[in-house]
Amino acid sequence: MSGTARIVWALGCATGALAACLADRPRPGPPLLTITLSKAQVHAPDTVTGTVRADDASGIDSVWLSIDGAPPAGDNGGFLTVYESNFRVIVVRGRPAGDAIPIRFTARDADGFVSQRDTTVPIVP
Repeated sequence: MSGTARIVWALGCATGALAACLADRPRPGPPLLTITLSKAQVHAPDTVTGTVRADDASGIDSVWLSIDGAPPAGDNGGFLTVYESNFRVIVVRGRPAGDAIPIRFTARDADGFVSQRDTTVPIVP
């Protein structure tokens, strides 16, 4: 191999190695969580309904949902890449206006990463 050929070959190898380092590749990370509420505010009495969704390329291991400070209710994610479920909770009569109902959604993926999303639903008169 001539000197020029060696330089061209070396540059080609270096360029290929650099391109491999710069290429987009999936990186592990926590699940992406969303909470979608059917109403932005509720009355007392009323019902809070919505949907929770967890997305993760490695699969969802398990999820938990806690509403209004109740112990979290868990579900098996089945290692699906998208987990989605509806929820419904009754707001009892007598809750004061201005109070807020906390909602906490947590999910763990197959790699062990955990994400948490929190929101509240205000009670109006």
